[in-house]
Amino acid sequence: MSEFPDDIFTEPEDVDPDALANLGPLRPLAGVWEGAKGLDINPGPGPMSQVYIERIEMQPIDPQTNGPQLFYGLAYVIRIVKPDDPETYHHQVGHWLWEPATGQIIQTLSIPRGQSAMATGAAVADAVQFEVSAVRGSTVNGISSNPFLEHAYRTDSYRLVVSIHPDGRWSYEAETVLKIRDRDEPFLHTDRNTLTKIAEPTLNPLMRGGGTAAF
Repeated sequence: MSEFPDDIFTEPEDVDPDALANLGPLRPLAGVWEGAKGLDINPGPGPMSQVYIERIEMQPIDPQTNGPQLFYGLAYVIRIVKPDDPETYHHQVGHWLWEPATGQIIQTLSIPRGQSAMATGAAVADAVQFEVSAVRGSTVNGISSNPFLEHAYRTDSYRLVVSIHPDGRWSYEAETVLKIRDRDEPFLHTDRNTLTKIAEPTLNPLMRGGGTAAF
């Protein structure tokens, strides 16, 4: 028996336009954040540690439907720099999505080195920790890389754990397994940081327009 309804076209009625009120476990992530104590363990010629400063903006989007499926979510932009260096060390854009009916969480991501991914997980609405993951070769939670990255730094898996702290901050730990050309063993590339809110989120467009179209 399929887990999905037979009617794949009819959208839900009376969808609440208030994204912030329906983000479930993603609600604590809404806003603008900074973290100055990030740590990146990357391959380089040999394992290298790099501290970093991070800014993340996560803003609520209008409810999204796929026929009967309903998502609430956040659009995000991440910019990371090294201390005392204005050059962008890492840039990432994407969406965090939550499906209230099933508890499904999705993170999409894209970076300007020619790589994108969709990672999935699940959590209850008031979860204070959750994780998402993606694997190379999957069509539902997969990883796509440009030809050079696939040749030289193949990404086999990605896992991200998010923890919400009682003081309102949140942190993450990311693990990416790389198969680097001419190296026998996979390399575990890790990143972690703790973020502090510096600005509140902006209401999603539908709410800013009082329930009517807003641009």
